[in-house]
Amino acid sequence: MPEPLRRAVHQLVSEAVQHCQEVLSYTEPYAARDWKRMTLYRATDAADTMDMAALLISAYCQCMGIPEDTLQSYLQADQQQHRSAGPQDDDRAHLAGLLGEPASEEVLRAPALRMLHGRGQRHAENALTPEDDPQKLFTEACLHGLRAKLSDTVDDLDSYLPPNVAEMARKVAGVLEERQPAQL
Repeated sequence: MPEPLRRAVHQLVSEAVQHCQEVLSYTEPYAARDWKRMTLYRATDAADTMDMAALLISAYCQCMGIPEDTLQSYLQADQQQHRSAGPQDDDRAHLAGLLGEPASEEVLRAPALRMLHGRGQRHAENALTPEDDPQKLFTEACLHGLRAKLSDTVDDLDSYLPPNVAEMARKVAGVLEERQPAQL
C-alpha cells in the first residue's frame, strides 16, 4: 500500500474508533438524556468514516486495474445496509426479541425474521448476566482509556463506567503515559 494511502486509512480508522468509543460512552447511565440522539449520531459517523476508508482503498484498487466484479466482491456490496430506508422488518424483529415482545404473525411466517427474533431473545437473556467476555471488556476498556487519555479525563472514568472496566481503562491510559522505546 502506498504510504500516503496507508496514512489516510490509518487516520480514517482512528476517527472511526473514536466515534465507536463515543457510542459506548452514550450508552452509560450518566448520558441518559441524550443517548438516543448521540448514539445514532456517533454510530452513523463511525459507519460513514469506515465507508470512506473502504471507498478510498477501492478507488486505489480500481486505478490499479482490479476487475469491477472482483472489486464488488471485495466491497461485499450485497451486504450493504442503507440507513436512509430506516429500520426494516428484520431490525424490528430483532428488537422485539431483545425487548421480550412476542413474535408477530408476520415474524412467525418468515423463517429469517423468526431467526432474528430468536437471536434478539438470546441477546436479551445474555444481557441479564454480567458481561464476562474478556475480549469485549478489554476492547471497551481500551477505547475508554484511549479517549480519556487523549482528552485528559482519566479521573472521570469511575463516574460513568462499571468498576472493572474503569480499572482496566485507567491501566490503558497509564500505559499510554509511559514513553515507549522506538521500534526499528
